Amino acid sequence: MTAQIVPDSQHKGLIAALPQSLRDYAQLARFDRPIGWWLLFWPCAWGVLLAGGMPNLRSGQWALLGWLLLGSIAMRGAGCVYNDIVDADIDRKVARTANRPVASGRVSARAAWVWLGLLCLIGLVVLLELRWEAQLVALGSLALVAAYPFMKRITTFPQAWLGLVFTWGAPVGWFALRGDRLEVLAALYAGSVLWCIGYDTIYALQDREDDAMIGIGSSALTMGRHVQAGVAAFYGGAVALWALAFWLLRPDILALLALVPAGLHLGWQVLTLEPENADSPLARFRSNRFLGLLVALACWVVGNA
Repeated sequence: MTAQIVPDSQHKGLIAALPQSLRDYAQLARFDRPIGWWLLFWPCAWGVLLAGGMPNLRSGQWALLGWLLLGSIAMRGAGCVYNDIVDADIDRKVARTANRPVASGRVSARAAWVWLGLLCLIGLVVLLELRWEAQLVALGSLALVAAYPFMKRITTFPQAWLGLVFTWGAPVGWFALRGDRLEVLAALYAGSVLWCIGYDTIYALQDREDDAMIGIGSSALTMGRHVQAGVAAFYGGAVALWALAFWLLRPDILALLALVPAGLHLGWQVLTLEPENADSPLARFRSNRFLGLLVALACWVVGNA
């Protein structure tokens, strides 16, 4: 079966230029869709910046962010490969995912496991560059990651589990620099989890009909016609918890103003989201890459004031 370039690929020209075999592995790790690794990386950056990283734009802190970005690319790819191995039977029943390399049979499960191992080796190299405290925190995510593909089978709200997994970089980034002020970290992480639930609910709008047909869980299905209000609630909770983190670290009203651009952007997402429009959910989902930058700038301002 010839690989089709999926509709939400962001680098169709580059992917199309690859030989078929390489294209399959690139798509298996979602290298054609960088939004995923940005969403994984930004909480890492938030943890570093709010912890006080880069007060004078030191080269060591830039290197740390570079390692975390590389780790995000590799481990997001590894997570996608693992997810596709576990979900091959489900992917074959969903129109958007039926042509994925493992589900379609173009890449065998054995080859996918080898590719997964290679990506994990890159992740190991990154892990060894971190402080031992951050290493332990990063390893603590493995059980959450391993369990995630099964959550859609046993819960109607798998996005909550994804929130725990996909924002784990916040504590990793924090512990890469310091191990105190855990109340600040807890508020930052909790807000990040709610943010992830919100944006992944938007993403799940694309698969509502298929998910309902094959009987797997989804927050977009669970909230039904109230999905827009639900996303607003999660985003509102995220901003409130980020504001709490900022206040705990720096009890100054000016610190809270740093979050205004991020709050306005999330409000724009909710107000302009059209759940029944095929293009609207994907565009709003992808806009969270910019949201990540806005929160990173806010963390930098507050963490280095």
